[in-house]
Amino acid sequence: MTRTFLLSIVTCLSTAAAVHASCVDTQVDLRGDWGQARFSVEVADDPAERSQGLMDRERMARSAGMLFVYDSPQRVAFWMRNTLIPLDMIFIDATGTVARIHENAVPLDETAIHGGDAIQYVLEINAGLSSRLGIDAGTVLRHPAFGENAVWGCKVEN
Repeated sequence: MTRTFLLSIVTCLSTAAAVHASCVDTQVDLRGDWGQARFSVEVADDPAERSQGLMDRERMARSAGMLFVYDSPQRVAFWMRNTLIPLDMIFIDATGTVARIHENAVPLDETAIHGGDAIQYVLEINAGLSSRLGIDAGTVLRHPAFGENAVWGCKVEN
């Protein structure tokens, strides 16, 4: 009986570790009618990090991005000052659902790019990937920052 109990604990811990490993701070998962994708991300979750963003970088790996996290939904606008990489900006609401995408933001352009009024997260990826993958409004994302209101949360799914 003790051996069975220990095997049950090991199985539960292994399952929990696998679920946790699929939802970590350094990755964001996306899914929609088009399929699924995963990006390695840096998280910008304080004013200084959000202000710096991807400025002054000459390149970014194809499977990489930056996730901007705000404390609550709000009106957001971005620009490309000192940003050398063309980007797609994916504007995400409090549930982790894509509300809007701005494709191919032009490097060094200081024109404001408005994301909307109730945006809590923004994912920046290399320009052209949103279209190439099929990411569109309604796509859902999973990341630990999305919290309890997430449509696709960091928990065991049935």
